[in-house]
Amino acid sequence: MSSPARTNPPLVIPSVHGIGVVCGLAAGVWLGAAEAPTKLVNSGLSPYAISLCMVAGVFTARWTVPTLLKGTRQVFADLAEHRHLIPIAILAGMLWAVANTLTVFAIRDVGLAIAFPLWNTNSLVGILWGRLLFGELKGASRVNIAKVILGALAIVIAAVMLGFSTIQASGAHADRAIGGILAAIGASLLWGTMYIPYRKAYISGLNPLSFVTVFTLGELGTMVALVLALDGGAKAAVFHSGETRHLLFWLFLGGFVWVIGDLFQQFATKYLGIGRGIPLSNTNQMWGLAWGALVFGELAHADAAHRLLVVIGSLVMICGALAVTTAVATEKERASMREAVVRECARYDLDYDRIVRSSTGQSPAAGSERRAGRDYVILACGIGIFVWLGTNAQVPQLAMNLGWIIVLAAVLVASAVAAAMLLWKSTRFS
Repeated sequence: MSSPARTNPPLVIPSVHGIGVVCGLAAGVWLGAAEAPTKLVNSGLSPYAISLCMVAGVFTARWTVPTLLKGTRQVFADLAEHRHLIPIAILAGMLWAVANTLTVFAIRDVGLAIAFPLWNTNSLVGILWGRLLFGELKGASRVNIAKVILGALAIVIAAVMLGFSTIQASGAHADRAIGGILAAIGASLLWGTMYIPYRKAYISGLNPLSFVTVFTLGELGTMVALVLALDGGAKAAVFHSGETRHLLFWLFLGGFVWVIGDLFQQFATKYLGIGRGIPLSNTNQMWGLAWGALVFGELAHADAAHRLLVVIGSLVMICGALAVTTAVATEKERASMREAVVRECARYDLDYDRIVRSSTGQSPAAGSERRAGRDYVILACGIGIFVWLGTNAQVPQLAMNLGWIIVLAAVLVASAVAAAMLLWKSTRFS
Protein backbone atom coordinates (compact mmCIF):
# COMPACT_ATOMS: atom_id res chain seq x y z
CA MET A 1 0.00 0.00 0.00
CA SER A 2 1.17 3.52 -0.64
CA SER A 3 1.66 5.67 2.43
CA PRO A 4 -0.45 8.83 2.57
CA ALA A 5 1.96 10.23 5.14
CA ARG A 6 4.74 10.31 2.51
CA THR A 7 2.79 11.60 -0.46
CA ASN A 8 -0.31 13.61 -1.19
CA PRO A 9 -0.57 13.59 -4.99
CA PRO A 10 -2.42 16.56 -6.48
CA LEU A 11 -5.16 14.43 -8.00
CA VAL A 12 -8.12 16.34 -9.45
CA ILE A 13 -11.42 14.76 -8.45
CA PRO A 14 -13.86 14.82 -11.39
CA SER A 15 -17.29 16.30 -10.77
CA VAL A 16 -19.82 13.72 -9.64
CA HIS A 17 -22.31 16.34 -8.55
CA GLY A 18 -24.92 15.20 -11.09
CA ILE A 19 -24.79 11.58 -9.91
CA GLY A 20 -25.22 12.68 -6.32
CA VAL A 21 -28.13 14.98 -7.16
CA VAL A 22 -30.03 12.25 -9.04
CA CYS A 23 -29.45 9.79 -6.19
CA GLY A 24 -30.55 12.36 -3.63
CA LEU A 25 -33.79 13.09 -5.48
CA ALA A 26 -34.54 9.36 -5.90
CA ALA A 27 -33.83 8.88 -2.20
CA GLY A 28 -36.43 11.55 -1.40
CA VAL A 29 -39.10 9.76 -3.43
CA TRP A 30 -38.48 6.38 -1.78
CA LEU A 31 -37.88 7.57 1.78
CA GLY A 32 -41.12 9.51 1.59
CA ALA A 33 -43.08 6.46 0.48
CA ALA A 34 -41.49 4.22 3.11
CA GLU A 35 -43.32 5.91 5.96
CA ALA A 36 -46.78 5.23 4.53
CA PRO A 37 -47.05 1.73 6.08
CA THR A 38 -46.41 3.20 9.53
CA LYS A 39 -49.95 4.57 9.32
CA LEU A 40 -50.76 1.07 10.60
CA VAL A 41 -49.97 2.44 14.04
CA ASN A 42 -53.64 3.43 13.97
CA SER A 43 -54.54 -0.25 13.66
CA GLY A 44 -53.56 -1.02 17.26
CA LEU A 45 -49.91 -2.08 17.01
CA SER A 46 -47.51 -0.34 19.38
CA PRO A 47 -44.88 1.99 17.91
CA TYR A 48 -42.19 -0.45 19.07
CA ALA A 49 -43.88 -3.33 17.24
CA ILE A 50 -44.28 -1.20 14.11
CA SER A 51 -40.62 -0.25 14.14
CA LEU A 52 -39.42 -3.82 14.84
CA CYS A 53 -41.41 -5.21 11.93
CA MET A 54 -40.11 -2.49 9.64
CA VAL A 55 -36.54 -3.15 10.75
CA ALA A 56 -37.03 -6.85 10.06
CA GLY A 57 -37.99 -5.89 6.52
CA VAL A 58 -34.99 -3.57 6.42
CA PHE A 59 -32.70 -6.41 7.53
CA THR A 60 -34.04 -8.63 4.75
CA ALA A 61 -33.60 -5.94 2.12
CA ARG A 62 -30.17 -4.81 3.27
CA TRP A 63 -28.83 -8.30 2.59
CA THR A 64 -30.77 -9.22 -0.54
CA VAL A 65 -30.23 -5.99 -2.52
CA PRO A 66 -26.41 -5.83 -2.12
CA THR A 67 -26.26 -9.57 -2.82
CA LEU A 68 -28.26 -9.07 -5.99
CA LEU A 69 -26.19 -6.12 -7.21
CA LYS A 70 -22.67 -7.10 -6.16
CA GLY A 71 -22.64 -10.56 -4.61
CA THR A 72 -21.39 -11.53 -1.17
CA ARG A 73 -17.83 -12.17 -2.36
CA GLN A 74 -17.35 -8.48 -3.12
CA VAL A 75 -19.22 -7.37 -0.02
CA PHE A 76 -17.15 -9.54 2.33
CA ALA A 77 -13.87 -8.62 0.59
CA ASP A 78 -14.73 -4.93 1.00
CA LEU A 79 -15.56 -5.38 4.69
CA ALA A 80 -12.38 -7.37 5.29
CA GLU A 81 -10.34 -4.46 3.96
CA HIS A 82 -12.22 -1.99 6.18
CA ARG A 83 -12.58 -3.95 9.43
CA HIS A 84 -12.15 -0.77 11.46
CA LEU A 85 -15.47 0.52 10.08
CA ILE A 86 -17.58 -2.46 11.18
CA PRO A 87 -18.20 -1.19 14.77
CA ILE A 88 -18.96 2.26 13.37
CA ALA A 89 -21.53 0.83 10.96
CA ILE A 90 -23.20 -1.12 13.79
CA LEU A 91 -23.38 2.05 15.89
CA ALA A 92 -25.00 3.88 12.97
CA GLY A 93 -27.60 1.13 12.74
CA MET A 94 -28.39 1.49 16.43
CA LEU A 95 -28.95 5.22 16.03
CA TRP A 96 -31.20 4.57 13.03
CA ALA A 97 -33.35 2.09 14.94
CA VAL A 98 -34.03 4.46 17.82
CA ALA A 99 -34.72 7.36 15.43
CA ASN A 100 -37.11 5.24 13.37
CA THR A 101 -39.04 4.30 16.51
CA LEU A 102 -39.38 7.96 17.42
CA THR A 103 -40.79 8.70 13.97
CA VAL A 104 -43.57 6.17 14.55
CA PHE A 105 -44.51 7.96 17.78
CA ALA A 106 -44.45 11.25 15.88
CA ILE A 107 -46.69 9.92 13.12
CA ARG A 108 -49.14 8.57 15.68
CA ASP A 109 -49.34 11.89 17.54
CA VAL A 110 -49.17 14.54 14.81
CA GLY A 111 -49.61 12.72 11.49
CA LEU A 112 -47.36 11.92 8.56
CA ALA A 113 -47.73 15.26 6.76
CA ILE A 114 -46.56 17.22 9.84
CA ALA A 115 -43.96 14.86 11.35
CA PHE A 116 -41.88 14.64 8.18
CA PRO A 117 -40.65 18.24 7.97
CA LEU A 118 -39.86 18.31 11.68
CA TRP A 119 -37.50 15.35 11.65
CA ASN A 120 -36.01 16.51 8.36
CA THR A 121 -34.20 19.24 10.28
CA ASN A 122 -31.58 16.49 10.55
CA SER A 123 -29.99 18.26 7.59
CA LEU A 124 -28.93 21.05 9.97
CA VAL A 125 -27.22 18.54 12.25
CA GLY A 126 -25.59 16.90 9.25
CA ILE A 127 -24.26 20.22 7.92
CA LEU A 128 -22.70 20.96 11.31
CA TRP A 129 -20.98 17.59 11.59
CA GLY A 130 -19.85 17.72 7.97
CA ARG A 131 -18.13 21.05 8.57
CA LEU A 132 -16.57 20.16 11.91
CA LEU A 133 -15.34 16.65 11.13
CA PHE A 134 -14.84 16.38 7.37
CA GLY A 135 -13.92 19.86 6.16
CA GLU A 136 -17.11 20.39 4.14
CA LEU A 137 -17.56 24.08 3.19
CA LYS A 138 -13.96 24.80 4.24
CA GLY A 139 -12.58 26.92 1.42
CA ALA A 140 -16.04 27.26 -0.16
CA SER A 141 -16.96 30.43 -2.05
CA ARG A 142 -19.04 33.10 -0.35
CA VAL A 143 -21.94 32.27 -2.64
CA ASN A 144 -21.88 28.62 -1.63
CA ILE A 145 -21.58 29.46 2.06
CA ALA A 146 -24.53 31.84 1.73
CA LYS A 147 -26.59 29.17 0.00
CA VAL A 148 -25.89 26.66 2.75
CA ILE A 149 -26.53 29.09 5.62
CA LEU A 150 -29.70 30.56 4.11
CA GLY A 151 -30.92 27.11 3.15
CA ALA A 152 -30.33 25.86 6.69
CA LEU A 153 -32.18 28.84 8.16
CA ALA A 154 -35.07 28.22 5.77
CA ILE A 155 -35.30 24.64 7.03
CA VAL A 156 -35.46 25.82 10.65
CA ILE A 157 -38.11 28.45 9.86
CA ALA A 158 -40.19 25.88 8.00
CA ALA A 159 -39.98 23.45 10.92
CA VAL A 160 -41.18 26.16 13.32
CA MET A 161 -44.09 27.03 11.02
CA LEU A 162 -45.16 23.43 10.70
CA GLY A 163 -44.81 22.77 14.41
CA PHE A 164 -46.93 25.84 15.19
CA SER A 165 -49.58 24.79 12.69
CA THR A 166 -49.78 21.40 14.41
CA ILE A 167 -50.29 22.85 17.85
CA GLN A 168 -52.99 25.19 16.56
CA ALA A 169 -54.76 22.51 14.53
CA SER A 170 -58.06 21.26 15.90
CA GLY A 171 -57.38 17.64 14.98
CA ALA A 172 -57.95 14.40 16.83
CA HIS A 173 -54.32 14.35 18.04
CA ALA A 174 -54.04 17.96 19.20
CA ASP A 175 -53.70 16.88 22.85
CA ARG A 176 -50.59 14.85 21.96
CA ALA A 177 -49.01 17.38 19.59
CA ILE A 178 -46.15 18.38 21.92
CA GLY A 179 -45.07 14.77 22.41
CA GLY A 180 -45.20 14.12 18.69
CA ILE A 181 -43.12 17.21 17.93
CA LEU A 182 -40.50 16.22 20.53
CA ALA A 183 -40.33 12.70 19.09
CA ALA A 184 -39.77 14.10 15.58
CA ILE A 185 -37.04 16.46 16.81
CA GLY A 186 -35.34 13.59 18.66
CA ALA A 187 -35.35 11.57 15.46
CA SER A 188 -33.82 14.55 13.67
CA LEU A 189 -30.92 14.75 16.13
CA LEU A 190 -30.20 11.02 15.95
CA TRP A 191 -30.43 10.81 12.17
CA GLY A 192 -28.24 13.91 11.77
CA THR A 193 -25.57 12.31 13.95
CA MET A 194 -25.93 8.97 12.16
CA TYR A 195 -24.47 10.53 9.02
CA ILE A 196 -21.05 10.80 10.67
CA PRO A 197 -20.42 7.04 10.21
CA TYR A 198 -21.79 7.32 6.67
CA ARG A 199 -19.27 9.93 5.65
CA LYS A 200 -16.39 8.33 7.54
CA ALA A 201 -17.04 5.07 5.70
CA TYR A 202 -17.09 6.65 2.27
CA ILE A 203 -14.01 8.81 2.61
CA SER A 204 -12.29 5.53 3.54
CA GLY A 205 -13.42 3.92 0.27
CA LEU A 206 -16.05 1.52 1.64
CA ASN A 207 -18.81 0.70 -0.85
CA PRO A 208 -22.30 1.78 0.32
CA LEU A 209 -23.62 -1.71 -0.51
CA SER A 210 -21.08 -3.21 1.89
CA PHE A 211 -21.73 -0.65 4.61
CA VAL A 212 -25.45 -1.33 4.85
CA THR A 213 -25.06 -5.08 5.40
CA VAL A 214 -23.27 -4.41 8.70
CA PHE A 215 -25.39 -1.37 9.47
CA THR A 216 -28.46 -3.60 9.73
CA LEU A 217 -26.98 -5.69 12.56
CA GLY A 218 -27.16 -2.64 14.81
CA GLU A 219 -30.70 -1.87 13.63
CA LEU A 220 -32.19 -5.29 14.32
CA GLY A 221 -30.34 -5.84 17.60
CA THR A 222 -31.43 -2.48 18.97
CA MET A 223 -35.08 -2.95 18.03
CA VAL A 224 -35.25 -6.40 19.62
CA ALA A 225 -33.74 -4.89 22.79
CA LEU A 226 -36.28 -2.02 22.80
CA VAL A 227 -39.22 -4.39 22.46
CA LEU A 228 -37.90 -6.67 25.21
CA ALA A 229 -37.24 -3.73 27.54
CA LEU A 230 -40.19 -1.43 26.84
CA ASP A 231 -42.96 -3.31 25.06
CA GLY A 232 -43.75 -6.37 27.16
CA GLY A 233 -40.55 -8.38 26.91
CA ALA A 234 -40.81 -11.92 25.61
CA LYS A 235 -44.59 -11.69 26.03
CA ALA A 236 -44.89 -8.73 23.64
CA ALA A 237 -47.89 -9.03 21.33
CA VAL A 238 -45.70 -8.74 18.24
CA PHE A 239 -44.16 -12.14 19.06
CA HIS A 240 -47.38 -14.01 19.84
CA SER A 241 -50.50 -12.34 18.49
CA GLY A 242 -51.95 -13.96 15.38
CA GLU A 243 -54.08 -10.85 14.90
CA THR A 244 -51.03 -8.91 13.73
CA ARG A 245 -49.84 -11.46 11.18
CA HIS A 246 -51.85 -9.94 8.34
CA LEU A 247 -50.13 -6.59 8.94
CA LEU A 248 -46.56 -7.89 8.80
CA PHE A 249 -46.32 -7.90 5.01
CA TRP A 250 -47.03 -4.16 4.81
CA LEU A 251 -44.53 -3.30 7.51
CA PHE A 252 -41.86 -5.49 5.91
CA LEU A 253 -42.68 -3.78 2.62
CA GLY A 254 -42.22 -0.39 4.27
CA GLY A 255 -38.81 -1.48 5.50
CA PHE A 256 -37.88 -2.73 2.02
CA VAL A 257 -38.93 0.55 0.40
CA TRP A 258 -36.94 2.45 3.00
CA VAL A 259 -33.81 0.48 2.13
CA ILE A 260 -34.07 1.40 -1.55
CA GLY A 261 -34.34 5.06 -0.58
CA ASP A 262 -31.53 4.76 1.95
CA LEU A 263 -29.21 3.17 -0.61
CA PHE A 264 -29.74 6.11 -2.94
CA GLN A 265 -29.17 8.41 0.03
CA GLN A 266 -25.93 6.59 0.82
CA PHE A 267 -24.66 7.17 -2.71
CA ALA A 268 -25.75 10.82 -2.52
CA THR A 269 -23.80 11.21 0.73
CA LYS A 270 -20.78 9.55 -0.85
CA TYR A 271 -20.71 11.78 -3.92
CA LEU A 272 -22.02 15.07 -2.47
CA GLY A 273 -21.09 14.94 1.21
CA ILE A 274 -23.35 15.29 4.24
CA GLY A 275 -24.12 18.99 3.92
CA ARG A 276 -25.42 18.66 0.37
CA GLY A 277 -26.59 15.06 0.06
CA ILE A 278 -28.82 14.98 3.13
CA PRO A 279 -30.84 18.15 2.40
CA LEU A 280 -31.47 16.87 -1.12
CA SER A 281 -32.72 13.51 0.14
CA ASN A 282 -34.90 15.48 2.55
CA THR A 283 -37.16 16.33 -0.34
CA ASN A 284 -38.80 13.17 1.01
CA GLN A 285 -40.84 15.67 3.03
CA MET A 286 -42.67 16.58 -0.15
CA TRP A 287 -43.38 12.93 -0.93
CA GLY A 288 -44.36 12.17 2.66
CA LEU A 289 -46.79 15.06 2.48
CA ALA A 290 -48.15 13.65 -0.80
CA TRP A 291 -48.76 10.21 0.72
CA GLY A 292 -50.23 11.65 3.90
CA ALA A 293 -52.51 14.19 2.27
CA LEU A 294 -53.41 12.55 -1.06
CA VAL A 295 -53.59 8.88 -0.08
CA PHE A 296 -54.63 9.03 3.58
CA GLY A 297 -56.49 12.36 3.57
CA GLU A 298 -54.64 13.78 6.58
CA LEU A 299 -55.52 17.36 5.66
CA ALA A 300 -59.10 16.67 4.62
CA HIS A 301 -60.60 18.29 7.73
CA ALA A 302 -57.97 20.98 8.31
CA ASP A 303 -59.06 24.61 8.20
CA ALA A 304 -57.72 27.04 5.61
CA ALA A 305 -55.11 28.60 7.93
CA HIS A 306 -53.76 25.18 8.88
CA ARG A 307 -53.47 24.10 5.26
CA LEU A 308 -51.79 27.35 4.29
CA LEU A 309 -49.16 26.99 7.01
CA VAL A 310 -48.46 23.40 6.00
CA VAL A 311 -48.11 24.28 2.32
CA ILE A 312 -45.95 27.36 2.88
CA GLY A 313 -43.80 25.59 5.46
CA SER A 314 -43.27 22.66 3.12
CA LEU A 315 -42.32 24.91 0.22
CA VAL A 316 -39.90 26.91 2.37
CA MET A 317 -38.25 23.71 3.58
CA ILE A 318 -37.88 22.35 0.05
CA CYS A 319 -36.43 25.63 -1.19
CA GLY A 320 -33.97 25.65 1.70
CA ALA A 321 -32.82 22.14 0.93
CA LEU A 322 -32.41 22.94 -2.76
CA ALA A 323 -30.42 26.07 -1.95
CA VAL A 324 -27.98 23.99 0.08
CA THR A 325 -27.52 21.35 -2.59
CA THR A 326 -27.09 23.75 -5.52
CA ALA A 327 -23.91 24.97 -3.83
CA VAL A 328 -21.54 23.01 -6.08
CA ALA A 329 -18.17 22.49 -4.38
CA THR A 330 -15.27 24.56 -5.69
CA GLU A 331 -11.73 23.23 -6.11
CA LYS A 332 -10.66 24.84 -2.81
CA GLU A 333 -13.43 23.06 -0.96
CA ARG A 334 -12.64 19.76 -2.66
CA ALA A 335 -9.01 20.21 -1.59
CA SER A 336 -10.08 20.54 2.05
CA MET A 337 -12.16 17.38 1.74
CA ARG A 338 -9.17 15.56 0.25
CA GLU A 339 -7.31 16.49 3.42
CA ALA A 340 -9.90 14.50 5.37
CA VAL A 341 -9.22 11.54 3.06
CA VAL A 342 -5.48 11.87 3.72
CA ARG A 343 -6.09 11.79 7.47
CA GLU A 344 -8.17 8.61 7.17
CA CYS A 345 -5.57 6.97 4.96
CA ALA A 346 -2.79 7.83 7.40
CA ARG A 347 -4.79 6.63 10.39
CA TYR A 348 -5.71 3.23 8.90
CA ASP A 349 -2.88 2.70 6.37
CA LEU A 350 -5.11 2.90 3.31
CA ASP A 351 -4.05 3.48 -0.29
CA TYR A 352 -4.69 7.17 -1.04
CA ASP A 353 -4.84 6.84 -4.82
CA ARG A 354 -7.32 3.98 -4.67
CA ILE A 355 -9.52 5.80 -2.14
CA VAL A 356 -9.66 8.91 -4.34
CA ARG A 357 -10.63 6.81 -7.37
CA SER A 358 -13.29 5.08 -5.30
CA SER A 359 -14.70 8.44 -4.15
CA THR A 360 -15.42 9.33 -7.78
CA GLY A 361 -16.87 5.98 -8.80
CA GLN A 362 -13.82 4.99 -10.83
CA SER A 363 -12.86 1.91 -8.83
CA PRO A 364 -15.29 -1.01 -8.37
CA ALA A 365 -15.30 -2.91 -5.11
CA ALA A 366 -12.66 -5.56 -4.66
CA GLY A 367 -13.55 -9.20 -5.01
CA SER A 368 -14.56 -11.76 -7.58
CA GLU A 369 -17.46 -11.18 -9.94
CA ARG A 370 -18.33 -14.87 -9.71
CA ARG A 371 -21.43 -15.58 -7.64
CA ALA A 372 -21.13 -17.70 -4.52
CA GLY A 373 -23.66 -20.41 -3.72
CA ARG A 374 -24.74 -18.51 -0.61
CA ASP A 375 -25.84 -15.61 -2.83
CA TYR A 376 -28.65 -17.69 -4.28
CA VAL A 377 -29.62 -18.93 -0.81
CA ILE A 378 -29.87 -15.35 0.49
CA LEU A 379 -31.94 -14.22 -2.49
CA ALA A 380 -34.23 -17.23 -2.23
CA CYS A 381 -34.77 -16.65 1.50
CA GLY A 382 -35.55 -12.96 0.95
CA ILE A 383 -38.10 -13.73 -1.76
CA GLY A 384 -39.54 -16.58 0.29
CA ILE A 385 -40.12 -14.35 3.31
CA PHE A 386 -42.12 -11.84 1.28
CA VAL A 387 -44.12 -14.56 -0.48
CA TRP A 388 -44.99 -16.18 2.86
CA LEU A 389 -45.98 -12.86 4.42
CA GLY A 390 -47.94 -11.93 1.31
CA THR A 391 -50.11 -15.05 1.53
CA ASN A 392 -51.24 -13.91 5.00
CA ALA A 393 -51.64 -10.23 4.16
CA GLN A 394 -54.89 -8.33 4.23
CA VAL A 395 -55.63 -4.83 3.02
CA PRO A 396 -55.59 -2.61 6.13
CA GLN A 397 -58.86 -1.07 7.23
CA LEU A 398 -57.73 2.45 6.47
CA ALA A 399 -59.29 5.04 4.19
CA MET A 400 -56.99 5.27 1.16
CA ASN A 401 -57.25 6.79 -2.30
CA LEU A 402 -56.41 4.02 -4.81
CA GLY A 403 -55.90 6.42 -7.72
CA TRP A 404 -53.20 8.37 -5.93
CA ILE A 405 -51.55 5.14 -4.76
CA ILE A 406 -51.14 4.10 -8.42
CA VAL A 407 -49.75 7.50 -9.43
CA LEU A 408 -47.24 7.67 -6.58
CA ALA A 409 -46.19 4.03 -7.09
CA ALA A 410 -45.44 4.83 -10.75
CA VAL A 411 -43.23 7.73 -9.65
CA LEU A 412 -41.41 5.34 -7.30
CA VAL A 413 -40.58 2.89 -10.08
CA ALA A 414 -39.54 5.59 -12.55
CA SER A 415 -37.20 7.31 -10.09
CA ALA A 416 -35.53 4.05 -9.09
CA VAL A 417 -34.96 2.96 -12.68
CA ALA A 418 -33.47 6.33 -13.66
CA ALA A 419 -31.11 6.53 -10.69
CA ALA A 420 -30.06 2.87 -10.85
CA MET A 421 -29.26 3.10 -14.57
CA LEU A 422 -27.14 6.20 -14.00
CA LEU A 423 -25.26 4.57 -11.14
CA TRP A 424 -24.63 1.40 -13.11
CA LYS A 425 -23.41 3.17 -16.26
CA SER A 426 -21.26 5.66 -14.35
CA THR A 427 -19.90 3.71 -11.39
CA ARG A 428 -21.05 0.07 -11.58
CA PHE A 429 -22.54 0.75 -8.09
CA SER A 430 -19.11 1.44 -6.65
